[in-house]
Amino acid sequence: MKIPLFPLQSIFFPGETVPLHIFEPRYKQLIQDCRDEAMTFGIPVYIDGKMEYGTEVQLVEVVTTYDSGEMDVVGVARQVFKVLTFDNQMDDKLYAGGLVKFYEYDYEAEADEKLKIIQKIQELYGIMDVPFSQINVAAFNSFTLAHKIGLSFEQEYQLLQMPKEKDRLSFLNAHLMATITVLTEVERTRKTIELNGHFKNFDPLDFKDIEV
Repeated sequence: MKIPLFPLQSIFFPGETVPLHIFEPRYKQLIQDCRDEAMTFGIPVYIDGKMEYGTEVQLVEVVTTYDSGEMDVVGVARQVFKVLTFDNQMDDKLYAGGLVKFYEYDYEAEADEKLKIIQKIQELYGIMDVPFSQINVAAFNSFTLAHKIGLSFEQEYQLLQMPKEKDRLSFLNAHLMATITVLTEVERTRKTIELNGHFKNFDPLDFKDIEV
């Protein structure tokens, strides 16, 4: 399928709100076409000098239109796709486009698997002293807090490419366990330093009576 493409160095997960500030003429045209034709567009992720995967976006609202013609818009991320071809200009348009292949994603996981991830996120937030709001297990999926648990850009990109929920939850579990272990050790070290006080005066060793 051929769709308009709006490449960014950003990752949007399915179901996520997509806020964009539009200022280039080509993307002003894209947004206008989305309004007129109710079409969607894709945001392929620009990473390591290439674009292979991205997320389809549906325009929801043009929040603000400025005198300059710039716009603040909001969309919602939908399906993940693989980029098959990329053209700098799509047909007779200013914006880019290309052929993409959409992937089928599942969100099937046992409640206890999801609860385990939620508990680890709560533990992580506790270590970091960050407020944690209770999450509805039934509504939770691997993408819900993916941007808020310390994943690197590369790790988020890996997560985006996993079509099965169980694989995504397993990936998050491994990341959370490793992060919690590191932060727990850092916190233990910090507390040890506090218990030992700050800077102290130590008497230097007297080596005159030591035989070698």
